[in-house]
Amino acid sequence: MLEAYLTNGDPTVPLKTGPKDKDGNPTLPPEWAKLSADALAAAAPSTATSGPGHNAWMMASAALVLFMTLPGLALFYGGLVRRKNVLSVCAQCLGCAGLVTVLWWAFGYSLVFGKSFNSPYLGGSEFFFFKGVNSAPNTDYSYWVSQNVFACYQLMFAIITPALIVGAIAERMKYSAIMLFIALWMFVVYFPMAHMVWGISGLMNGVWNGGSPDHYPAAAIKAIDFAGGTVVHMTSGWSALILCLILGKRLGFGKEKMAPHNMVLCMVGTGMLWVGWYGFNAGSAVAADGVAANAFTTTTLATATAGFVWALIELIHKGHASILGFCSGIVAGLVVITPACGFVSPNGAMIVGLVAAVIPYIFVVFVKGAIGYDDALDTFGVHAVGGTTGAIITGILAVPAKLADGKVNPDAVNPNLAANVDKFIHSGTLVVQQLEAVAITLVLSVVGSLVLGFIVKLVIGLRPTPEEETVGLDLTDHQEEGYI
Repeated sequence: MLEAYLTNGDPTVPLKTGPKDKDGNPTLPPEWAKLSADALAAAAPSTATSGPGHNAWMMASAALVLFMTLPGLALFYGGLVRRKNVLSVCAQCLGCAGLVTVLWWAFGYSLVFGKSFNSPYLGGSEFFFFKGVNSAPNTDYSYWVSQNVFACYQLMFAIITPALIVGAIAERMKYSAIMLFIALWMFVVYFPMAHMVWGISGLMNGVWNGGSPDHYPAAAIKAIDFAGGTVVHMTSGWSALILCLILGKRLGFGKEKMAPHNMVLCMVGTGMLWVGWYGFNAGSAVAADGVAANAFTTTTLATATAGFVWALIELIHKGHASILGFCSGIVAGLVVITPACGFVSPNGAMIVGLVAAVIPYIFVVFVKGAIGYDDALDTFGVHAVGGTTGAIITGILAVPAKLADGKVNPDAVNPNLAANVDKFIHSGTLVVQQLEAVAITLVLSVVGSLVLGFIVKLVIGLRPTPEEETVGLDLTDHQEEGYI
């Protein structure tokens, strides 16, 4: 538009038209002068000004991540439960979207991405109630994306993480109990965990936290987690296991048929999760750059491979390849590649896809049956096991950053990424850092969920009555039916 204004639509005649100063030299009206300044600033990544291309990608990525929960996860989980509980799953996903948004606006964003506490465990209070969260970038995390866009993007991660827990306790936990548990869980598990891994002063932020003199020390554990293997999948998966053990099994578990009521919904939800996951993984580059391109590519390869290999294993083991097998493999591939997607090569992604099919399959098919826990929709087998596997395999397969061109561009990526990631990859100690991060995540998730589960049980109770559970949560919790 600026060029058209100055040239009257003819780029071969620059500055031919438009206003001129007293000496006859072309000038710009104030609105175009500002646009020109903004364009120049956006072209220089070292300047802390949001760029339209990067902002557009991050807004699209935020929408894609929300699409994973609503409607993706709601349909994926909804199709896997019995028809009398399909709306309860949808309500739980909707409840997470609303509840977590309020918590994120009030406290969560600041506790995760602030730094006024100078703490490796929690961020700060400077952004409470989104104070100062405007269209200027937060330069601790990006020089080119508006902070309000970044905050909303990270909100979508905060929404889907507790929603994943729903899969393990489906069909047998009161709606009020789920919402209370999640509200407490965000403060005890998610906010501290997200800050430790992604916060600028975080304990385990090996990518960004190089330390700040007189403020906070460098990351004590220099782990890497590109898009949430520990923060999202390990926390939700291990917490889901603890909660389902506290709850106990569904009435009739092991005696009655509890097959998915609608595999078409499950398959549609799986497709939506896969599409949305590009915002989840490639968006975690916080820029439309070469790192995002690599994450996009590795996510595609690992996911497709895992879905195919899971179905192939099922064909060999059971004599048929089911739609549920394909869907389970696809989600497992997405989970395992998540922490690694920005750090591994395409060949590494193929290995991740193979591993993502084999290890979760063993837990879902063999371990679950041998132990007998009622993980209704395999949240533990896919997300906890997959997230843990992904965090470890990231330490094995990671290669130097900025895979798109083989080098780190200091104008596009925080130099700490090169200094920390490359150092630990080349020294062979990254796996140790990853194992330490896995251990801390596991302990926080298990202990936190154990305590919170019993608190909620004591205060309001966890389960509906046997009669209500038999009727179904759609009617007892929401007085609606999915199908008339």
